[in-house]
Order: sequence, then structure tokens, then C-alpha cells
Amino acid sequence: MSEHEAPTTAAPGDEPGEDTTPADEAPEREDERVSEPVDQAGRIAELEDAWRRTAAELDNFRKRCARDVVSAREQERAAVASRWLPVLDNLERALEHASSDPDPVVEGVRAVLAQAVGVLADLGYPRRDDAGRAFDPAVHEAVSTVSGEGLVPGTVAQVVRPGYGSDDKILRPAAVVVATRAS
Repeated sequence: MSEHEAPTTAAPGDEPGEDTTPADEAPEREDERVSEPVDQAGRIAELEDAWRRTAAELDNFRKRCARDVVSAREQERAAVASRWLPVLDNLERALEHASSDPDPVVEGVRAVLAQAVGVLADLGYPRRDDAGRAFDPAVHEAVSTVSGEGLVPGTVAQVVRPGYGSDDKILRPAAVVVATRAS
């Protein structure tokens, strides 16, 4: 030992190498060590609860979205059907007058047809005028071929059943007769 160092005296019953921390600090450390697992278990329980609540909210959101989709479809179907009601009313009127003079009935049916085509056009599916156009399998359905003078091969010679919709949004392709080369 040097002169400047104070001699350390051990208390009776102290052995070298023993912890000399005051007695009031030791229990706090033990409590901290014991409380850590308790706190972690509590935190885990909180997180599991939050996870379960979030999963339940997600499930409720999915169910709500499914109900909203069904409701929107029903509303859209009702809106489209209501657009067709005047067409049906006019067809019934035409049939009521069918026993009288047939010429006005034919004119009335043509007017109803024009009204029906207009309804489809308003819904975004206009009637296609494909006669003379180049055959396109994306918008045409070939049902037959024909050859003859004056017909350009690869074009629509005749429309058997009209198509509805634009080139990028087809409701129904046109059934057509396609011109081919004369043999």
C-alpha cells in the first residue's frame, strides 16, 4: 500500500469477493429483473389484443365492402332496367294498335327499335355499323364467307347480327359475312 491510500477494513463477517452494495439497492434490482418478464408478458398481451382487434376490424371492413358491392350492383341493375321500361311501354302500345292499320304499327316498331338502340348508346354501347369495314376478329364474328365482283377481300360484306360497343369496349361482336377472293 502506498501512503496516500486509506486502509480498508472489512466489517466482521465480510468475506473477500462478496458484493458490498447497500442492502436497500439489492431488492430494487431483483424487482426490476422480476418485473421485466411481467411487463413483457403484459406488453405481449396488449399487442395480441391490438392484433385481434385489427383483424376483426379488417374482417368487418371486408364484409362491409362485399355488402357495398352487392348494393351497388343492385342499384345499377335497377337503373339500367328502369331505362328499358319506356321501350317496353312503347312495344305494348304498338301491339295494342296492331289489329288496326299495319303501316303505323311498323313505323311504331321502328321508332321503338331506334329508342332501344339509343338506350344502349346512352349506356356506352352504341350500335356498330361494320358493313364495308376490314374484318377484325376482336370486334367481328365471321359466320360465313362470300366471293364476288366488287367485293374487297378481307372486308365485311354483310352484317348478319349487329354488334354493340366501341372498339375497346365490346358488349357483343357483330356476326358478319366476310368477303374473300373470287375463285
